[in-house]
Amino acid sequence: MPVTFLAIQRVLGFLLMIFSLTMLAPIIVSFIFADGTWSAFAASFLIVLGSGVVIWFPARNIDRELRRRDGFLVVALFWVVLGLFGAAPLLLSESPSMSFTDAVFESVSGLTTTGATVLTGLDSLPEAILYYRQQLQWLGGLGLIVLAVAVLPMLGVGGMQLYRAEMPGPVKDTKLTPRVKQTAKALWYVYLGITVVCGLAYWAAGMTFFDALCHALSTVAIGGFSTHDTSIGYFDNTLIEMIAVFFMFVAGVNFSLHFLAWRHRRLRDYLTDPEFRAYLKLLSVLTLIVLAYLYLTGHYSTLAETFTKGLFQVVSIGTTTGFTTDSFAAWPGALPVLLILSAFIGGCAGSTAGGMKVIRWLLMYKQGWREVQRLVHPSATIAVKLGDNAVHSRVIDSVWGYFAVYVVVFCVLLLVMLAAGVDQVTAFSAVAATLNNLGPGLGEVANGYGGLDAFSKWSLVCAMLLGRLEIFTLLVLITPTFWRP
Repeated sequence: MPVTFLAIQRVLGFLLMIFSLTMLAPIIVSFIFADGTWSAFAASFLIVLGSGVVIWFPARNIDRELRRRDGFLVVALFWVVLGLFGAAPLLLSESPSMSFTDAVFESVSGLTTTGATVLTGLDSLPEAILYYRQQLQWLGGLGLIVLAVAVLPMLGVGGMQLYRAEMPGPVKDTKLTPRVKQTAKALWYVYLGITVVCGLAYWAAGMTFFDALCHALSTVAIGGFSTHDTSIGYFDNTLIEMIAVFFMFVAGVNFSLHFLAWRHRRLRDYLTDPEFRAYLKLLSVLTLIVLAYLYLTGHYSTLAETFTKGLFQVVSIGTTTGFTTDSFAAWPGALPVLLILSAFIGGCAGSTAGGMKVIRWLLMYKQGWREVQRLVHPSATIAVKLGDNAVHSRVIDSVWGYFAVYVVVFCVLLLVMLAAGVDQVTAFSAVAATLNNLGPGLGEVANGYGGLDAFSKWSLVCAMLLGRLEIFTLLVLITPTFWRP
């Protein structure tokens, strides 16, 4: 039998029990603001904890190391189950009043850091609900699995297989420290530290403590949820916008680089990394194009407004964060589509950003350029290199394989949305925004996803999960090879 289901059941139940503890913080927020939602979170805590115990208890004595295929199954099951159980407080709360479909959509959108929302009237929602949405994004940002890897040794379970299945990017075996447990802890320390600094910066710039905390959680997670309908634009504060730009950019960088730079106390680790350089160049070129277009068309009345609004939207959409200070869907000409297309690239591997990741696009570019050179020098041996290191052909093959599967999945989801009666602009942008974990779209979803029918929402829930787990983690489960001994 290829998979020992009891061992997987044991880990899944344990992870669910860990997740139940995250319901306690919103209860405290509810009591502080006296918003009356504490009972919904208390009930959700008991439901999630009880379910975790029920799943874990029959398999509590199973002691077996997880294999690679087990890791894929645990990660896939955990994200699906988490999306369902994460909807509990939203479903049980009287405000907002949500259907099961909408509650799951909002929960999955938060956990996958997509930022697509079906809610309106955020300014009048209970504070605990607003905080919970931001917390979902922060927990999903670097990956709850990566956090759990640090505590799984308590169960006698190795975490490397979960780490490989969870972390994004074509190269997944690189560890910052000799042990994967230490690597997971190092990444979360960096993640937590950047979040704290971001929150303090927001607070110092004029946000209330509550808004600063909530927006720091979603900024570093590259989530895009806000406590206000008009997102960051609500504050009408240039300093806050530029702080957001800086931390969105930082969160789109591989967190391993942040750890190395902090440990070595030097910036050279960033500048010598090929993916970081490509990431910086892409955002810089995109910013110049957008600013020039906005300026020449006179979309904004002043140069300062053109710069701040243009830069903010470019970094937000380019890193797949999804914050807004203005409706980029109303921008002139090709700019709205250009920004949506930039989300297909996204941020760096090992970051909290969505998209296909800069490293994959960089490798595809280098491979394409190599083929051009081979046309001129057909007998030459030309290696694809990242920096001074040649990239193994197997990595190149995996990148092209991922790209091919991505295109097929995108086309299938697009056809499904069109078959459901959604117009072409809305369907294209909604699939692009959810599969790339971006959030904001064009057409009918420019201001939210609440107007879509239930079938379309469930289709986009699948897109968000596929995007967060980088497609292969879910698709591998439906292949006959996975289930063979």
